[in-house]
Amino acid sequence: MNKRPAMNASRRAFLQRSSALLAAGIASPLILNLAAISEASAATATDYKALVCIYLTGGNDQSNTLVPYDTSSYDAYRRLRPTLALSKTGDNLAATLLAPKFGNKLLDVNGVEHQYALAPALLPLKSIFDAGSMAILLNVGTLIRPTTKTQYNNKLVLLPPRLFSHNDQASFWQSLSPEGATSGWGGRMGDLLANRYDQAAFTNINAADNAVFLSGNNTSQYKITTKSPTTPYLGGAVLLDTRDSLYRADTCLTALKQLIGEPREHLFEKEHNIITKRALISGANLNDALVNVPNYIPQTITRTSTSLDDQLNMVARMIACADTLTVKRQVFFVSLGGFDMHDGLPDIQPLLLKKVADAMADFHQVTQAMGVANQVTTFTASDFGRTLVGNNDGSDHGWGSMHFIMGGAVNGSSYYGTAPVVADNGPDDVGKGRLLPTTSVDQYAATLGSWMGVSDTELLNILPNLKNFDVNKRNLGFLMV
Repeated sequence: MNKRPAMNASRRAFLQRSSALLAAGIASPLILNLAAISEASAATATDYKALVCIYLTGGNDQSNTLVPYDTSSYDAYRRLRPTLALSKTGDNLAATLLAPKFGNKLLDVNGVEHQYALAPALLPLKSIFDAGSMAILLNVGTLIRPTTKTQYNNKLVLLPPRLFSHNDQASFWQSLSPEGATSGWGGRMGDLLANRYDQAAFTNINAADNAVFLSGNNTSQYKITTKSPTTPYLGGAVLLDTRDSLYRADTCLTALKQLIGEPREHLFEKEHNIITKRALISGANLNDALVNVPNYIPQTITRTSTSLDDQLNMVARMIACADTLTVKRQVFFVSLGGFDMHDGLPDIQPLLLKKVADAMADFHQVTQAMGVANQVTTFTASDFGRTLVGNNDGSDHGWGSMHFIMGGAVNGSSYYGTAPVVADNGPDDVGKGRLLPTTSVDQYAATLGSWMGVSDTELLNILPNLKNFDVNKRNLGFLMV
């Protein structure tokens, strides 16, 4: 089954979609605020696709994000983190209990059926899961090859370097290589897509801080701002500052452009010229394209917008002008920090998760209203998971974690991967409830890349460890291709 309709940005089609959303009861101020979107406000290419990575910096605690709910798992969860565990009654976990489609049972390695509830702060995501547009990937993390607990304990298999270290594991998550890597798997995917579609400038788009994830071998990540100094939400390209009186002169600007265009042998000079030239040319093109593109997410909300809202607003605006910029494939990176909670987890994490859920739900609603939901896949990532065993009112660095995939092309209302046994030093963890991943980041990335149109052979070049995993298990199946 293919859920991808052609993108249609005409006013009539948009209003038809708006009416459908209103009838479904899932749209409110969004439709009123965006009803006047013109034909130029959304990409029209029928083969456009985008990946949006939401990176939770610091290592999100998975156990209070996706909460074990079945009786045996919940009892173990409460016992192992008495000061951290969410209450079934007091926190009303029944309201966020997830019911996978078709009633399929989720069994762990012992044959025990598992149930999960979302953290109460993630309630806005439940309706997206129930509607079939969100899936959950269980126990995914950095691996070089499939690894058993026996192999781990006896050091019989090569492991990612410096497990449980922020810098090293963030690097491995984003690049699949040790810290110091110069390219990430998102960037390497961008290399291929930019070459295939002749779109070098606007393939890898970073709306957050610099990240190795989007650095390619041949393409650079393009940094965009979320706000201008004077006007909220009217961000765009980071332009070369030519306000100085010297550069205002046409002759000086002409000379500067000539210097930039000259070939350079020195690596730093060469890269500096590439970046500066792009700032002058691509930045102007992008900002010209964004002029007539409205703001999206800030118009959908009555709450105070967050940095994640602002970043996703810019992603939506970039998607809306993709046709003007003649891009067919894009990889975006946004992030939210603060997830390294060795203490204060019960108070801090719900606030952060609410920001994530609100921003994701609004972004999904915007892509629906724009008619591009089936062509935009959003996924979460983080440094690592955390220990199940609590540390007073926090948790320590872990390994495997749980993540969300959202979009119209998602085979949703489902879990993917293997449900871990909830235990301390149980069959699925290496101590303190540090989950030994049963699904690798390479498999996660391969599934996303396959949906973007990257071939199996090309994926093996982009993802260095993929060759170590069973060919029949490289695509996890959570996306319709």
